[in-house]
Amino acid sequence: MVESGPVEESIVATGTVRAEESVDLQPETSGKLLRIHFAEGSRVHAGDLLAVINDADLRASLQRAVYRQELAELKTRRITALVDRGGVPQQEYDIAASEVSVLRAEVELIKAQLARTEIRAPFDGVIGLRSISEGAQVSPTTRLTTLQDLRRMKVDFTVPEKHAAVLVPGSRVTFAVAGSDRVYTAEVYAVEPRLDEVTRTRLIRARAPNPDESLIPGAFARVTVPIMRHEHAVMIPTTALEAEAGEKSVFVVEDGKARRQVVQTGLRRADSVLITAGLHQGDVVIVAGTQLVRAGAAVDSSPVR
Repeated sequence: MVESGPVEESIVATGTVRAEESVDLQPETSGKLLRIHFAEGSRVHAGDLLAVINDADLRASLQRAVYRQELAELKTRRITALVDRGGVPQQEYDIAASEVSVLRAEVELIKAQLARTEIRAPFDGVIGLRSISEGAQVSPTTRLTTLQDLRRMKVDFTVPEKHAAVLVPGSRVTFAVAGSDRVYTAEVYAVEPRLDEVTRTRLIRARAPNPDESLIPGAFARVTVPIMRHEHAVMIPTTALEAEAGEKSVFVVEDGKARRQVVQTGLRRADSVLITAGLHQGDVVIVAGTQLVRAGAAVDSSPVR
């Protein structure tokens, strides 16, 4: 006997797990790598000092610039006293004050250059394997290591054009990764505003909590995307369905006899199919031995066990 109930229609998409934040740590300046302050695989916090490039020449330049600034400031104070008494023209004071401003800017410039000799963590995360050793010459193209924030993970996946409008920020999906039977839940927080012109798919990005860090960046994800929920769905075994001359039909039992009923189908699963039209709750459908049934034949409508 046909019964109805809630059924959720979904599609399966493939995706990739990514870290919430991920970066290749590279120096901003060239020089000799003086010290490494991190251990591979360790946790670091935003602002932690990770490595230092040789800065001896810059520190010497800074000290010289500071001395020159202090001397220029002393000279300016002396000229100020003379200007007040009319001993020197105002122009001489203006030149001295301008020199102080230039030297102050030079000091700040060297301090900024010194800051670039320090590599610091831009966010909390886990350090990867290092690619360089102390004493090596490095440049802005040299990758020292990686940093990954694993507390939350992103899942990037694509859906076909016909389902592109189904997922919006706030939608929930589930996914699994290779090597684990665990099912994770993620919430969509961003969608690509256009379709890929080659594949006609839309890129979706969801976020999942990862408190135990069981999810690893780069993992393949099998994402289940809910498309539609049928509150009063009629599902029948696939063995009951016949296709002939472009029509799909089933045999229903009326007054002890078989009658062919044309139906329309929707969602298919491994052993069942959704009937969208042609059957109603309470109809008795023949689900076994349909190849031996003829319309009008007497039928024993005992339930299948």
